[in-house]
This record gives sequence, C-alpha cells and structure tokens, in this order.
Amino acid sequence: MPTAAPTTTHCPLCGQSNGCAVAAGLPAQQCWCMHESVSREALARLPAEARGRACICPLCAREQPAAPQAPAPVVPNP
Repeated sequence: MPTAAPTTTHCPLCGQSNGCAVAAGLPAQQCWCMHESVSREALARLPAEARGRACICPLCAREQPAAPQAPAPVVPNP
C-alpha cells in the first residue's frame, strides 16, 4: 500500500502549519526560512519521504533535541 505524500502546508515533524510562503503561492523570498537559520539537527530528523518535499515550521527549525544530562555528582556527608 503506497504511503501518502507529505503535505506542503504542515510540518512533518510536529504537524503544525509550516508557514511556507511558496506553499501559499508567494515568492520564496517572502518565506521565513530565507531569513532564519534552520538547524542541521532538525533537518536530520525529517523522515526520508519528506526530505526535499516538505517544509518544517519555524519552531522545529530552531529546536534541537534535548541533550542527555549527566547525573549530578554525589557529595558524601562529612
């Protein structure tokens, strides 16, 4: 059974509106992604079927996966 093609108006990572100007019929120069940075980590999280076919939203573009935190050191009682 074929999978559905990614939508051009919603972020494939969170499902919210991606705010893509091109999908709205506007020039690419008006899109938020032309004026803000997109993290490599966010792009790496895209499913293979969405790469090059779907835009992520500004929030997901800035977010980086939470880094694992080291446990707090144990201080012995004197």
